[in-house]
Amino acid sequence: MNSAQSIDPLYERTAILVGDEGLERLRNTRVLVAGLGGVGGAAAEALARAGGGRLTLLDHDTVAPSNLNRQIVALHSTLGRGKTAAMAERLRDINPAIDLDLHTAFLQPQDAADLVAEPFDYVLDCIDSIACKAALVLAAQQAERPVISSMGAGGRLDPTRIHVATLNQTSRCGLAREMRKTLKRLGGRLNYPVVYSDEEAIKGLAHQPVGGDVPGRPRAINGTISYLPALFGFTLAGYVIKSRLRDQPCDPS
Repeated sequence: MNSAQSIDPLYERTAILVGDEGLERLRNTRVLVAGLGGVGGAAAEALARAGGGRLTLLDHDTVAPSNLNRQIVALHSTLGRGKTAAMAERLRDINPAIDLDLHTAFLQPQDAADLVAEPFDYVLDCIDSIACKAALVLAAQQAERPVISSMGAGGRLDPTRIHVATLNQTSRCGLAREMRKTLKRLGGRLNYPVVYSDEEAIKGLAHQPVGGDVPGRPRAINGTISYLPALFGFTLAGYVIKSRLRDQPCDPS
């Protein structure tokens, strides 16, 4: 490894852990982060700070006041802005050399295959909608792109109950249960890695209509805390980084 003096200060501490070869591998890693909420925003930032050089960011939404309690992209200065643009500005402020590709359209299930046709080294599914999550995971599996999903971070407080496992090994997570049903119906594999919590979720508010530019069917509004979604996102990023340094998927068991 080169001396610390010859390494960009952004990567000095990372280089101690991963060396020159690891830095180069991360620099050439191409990752799709689908969804830039509390989970996806944290994952994208962790990848960028670790040296991930090529990120595709996907989110159709804008920053809202209700995002301020947990989303890295949410600041009073970014309210009303598109999440992809605001996140891109933040990441370029961290690493001006980062290569970003921005997608601001709502991901329709039928478009997932086209999205993952690009040669991603990893696909991070941080989407809330079950139909879109399942379509993205299925498309990634069919295109032989490594994929990892976030399950439900809402309604939970205990950071010690976060785990990485395969989808078919999860427990006490309603989102994971629905994901298993949907993905199985579509013919997808259930033995792929996910981040989930086995803490019993605190019940949220009753189903309410979803507004915005792309209205969805009414859904429950879950309580969220500042740190849990970010920890999910950091765990996703850590899994991807470890996998890329090993040049093979990690064992989630």
